[in-house]
Amino acid sequence: MRPEILTNNWGLDWAWGLSLIVLAVIIHAYGLGLINKEVTSKLSGWGRIRNFSGGPIIVIGATALSAAILHGCEVLIWAAAYRLLGALQDYKSAVLYSLNAMTSYGHEGLLLVPHWQLMGGLESLNGWILFGLTTAFLFTVMQKALPNTQNRTGQAG
Repeated sequence: MRPEILTNNWGLDWAWGLSLIVLAVIIHAYGLGLINKEVTSKLSGWGRIRNFSGGPIIVIGATALSAAILHGCEVLIWAAAYRLLGALQDYKSAVLYSLNAMTSYGHEGLLLVPHWQLMGGLESLNGWILFGLTTAFLFTVMQKALPNTQNRTGQAG
């Protein structure tokens, strides 16, 4: 096979990128499910947590921390792929690039080698999907943890 076919073909970027998106979403959904089990257990098992005004807030904070750790694990998966493919020169750069791409923050001057650059955009798309799932999940946790924050008309109050 001619080398330019590999370097000029975005098919490999799409194949790797979409596979990593699916993998990250599966891991994320599973991880959020595990976190949800723990949250539900804490909120139902701790009768006194409802009486302690800071209890639900601590549960929400711990949930947010757990979700952030989950995002970090997914960043590491993308970084490992970049290193495996030779898209970045070292693991530290790969992690920084991945975190910046996942959060759509920017790339701090780091660039993937040209034939893998589409993957950076796909990782950013993955970040949007994962952060959307996390946002919906945290909203649900807040509703469970703070059930008395709405009055009878459904208005916040």
